[in-house]
Amino acid sequence: MSENHESHEAVRVEKLNAIEALGIDPWGGRLDNHQPIAAIRNLAPNTDAPPTVRIAGRIVLRRVMGNVHFLDVRDSSGRIQVMMGKKQIGETGWKLAALLDLGDLIGIDGTFGLTKTGELTVFTQSLTIMAKSVLPHPDKHAGLTDIEFRLRHRYLDLTYHPEVLDRIEKRVRMVRTIRKYLDSRGFLEVESPTLHSIAGGAAARPFTTHHNALDIGLFLRIALELHLKRLLVGGMERVYEIGRVFRNEGISPRHNPEFTMLELYQAYGDYRAMMGLAEEMVVACVIELHQGQLRVPFGDRIIDFTPPWKRQSYGELLEFHTGARIGDADSIQAAAVRFGMVTQGKDLDVVVQMLFEEKVEKTLIGPVFVFDYPSSLCPLTKRKRDLPHLAERFELFVCGMELANAYTELNDPITQEQAFRKQLAGLPAEESMAKLDDEFLTALKYGMPPAGGLGVGIDRLAMLLTDTQTIRDVILFPLLKPEAKEGH
Repeated sequence: MSENHESHEAVRVEKLNAIEALGIDPWGGRLDNHQPIAAIRNLAPNTDAPPTVRIAGRIVLRRVMGNVHFLDVRDSSGRIQVMMGKKQIGETGWKLAALLDLGDLIGIDGTFGLTKTGELTVFTQSLTIMAKSVLPHPDKHAGLTDIEFRLRHRYLDLTYHPEVLDRIEKRVRMVRTIRKYLDSRGFLEVESPTLHSIAGGAAARPFTTHHNALDIGLFLRIALELHLKRLLVGGMERVYEIGRVFRNEGISPRHNPEFTMLELYQAYGDYRAMMGLAEEMVVACVIELHQGQLRVPFGDRIIDFTPPWKRQSYGELLEFHTGARIGDADSIQAAAVRFGMVTQGKDLDVVVQMLFEEKVEKTLIGPVFVFDYPSSLCPLTKRKRDLPHLAERFELFVCGMELANAYTELNDPITQEQAFRKQLAGLPAEESMAKLDDEFLTALKYGMPPAGGLGVGIDRLAMLLTDTQTIRDVILFPLLKPEAKEGH
């Protein structure tokens, strides 16, 4: 903390003591029946019988003009001007008003009307302090411009940048819409463990931890999948979970090591059923957040979510953009050489996926379902009966960004074990993924119904539907590097 910061804090503490000396509790208490500022702004001003109002909020602007104080007060719904006159609030109230600072939380009882200049205003009759801000706030909106400072002080970011709060509220409405959609179709929301003994359900590096009482190593989950499938075995035919998953990987505009996933499973469905479900569910979210409009902005594009969405096969897209053909080693190697990719020591199917990720995904403006992936890339997915080298899987892309991943789930325990062993072969022993999930295989052996499964990245969907270009702006508290200390 800087010396200047400390001196400002000391001045505010002196004001805090002065408020207490007036016999007033500077930390406030219960305040019933206060109204959202947005609702008050919608009232019709009446000079003959001005409506009585009560608000509570934070001071974001303060101007003193002789015997009148003008404040701008903000709550979660909006902002309004407050006028306080010495005659109207009394001697003690006036002394309290003089001790207020930017950032203080106050309650106001008064009347609503217009100033002589036509400004919507609450004319104060009674002032209550609800909490003293001991640290100084930015003195104007432009004072909070450093992005890293804003992320580390998200509470100030929300206070002084209403668009941030709006974005987060839209995310909440989006998740609520997803829940409403799934609940109305008979899905049950469940909770599965966050601590896993084996990091399964995805190919990703996990975070590790240790349980002291049991003296065992554990992993923070990298996926929700394997526990939810156990519930299918148990007779829960439609289940979903919206939960945090953790992957010990890099940070980028589209990746945060801790993120939110929706995973759902529907017995007796398949990946085609999941296409229809994903399309309907996302459309419901678009309608909720964009007042019924299906053409919405994202960056410099307008994305049209009007169904039905385009459906294209992985193999056709790969060949069109790279010339490589699934299963054709010569064409795959030739494409890799042409695009300057390093392939030494890499499996052919890994090279195929490299080509797809680097040369195809960025072209997928969408929304588009890309279906029928190489089966070697999908160890948890049912193969196509007539084309076993392909898996019944799709990914949903919009603006080159993967939003959803879905399978016809593999429910054959024998084939599943073979796929696991092939996937794990050659991995170093210390890799967490180099362990077979015997408990999941045991559950499959008791009989899991044919099913469709769908995973949706909640953070990325929120980015798309709020026209946000970086994932950290739709996560309230994204992971950041430790703050550099002064003198280091």
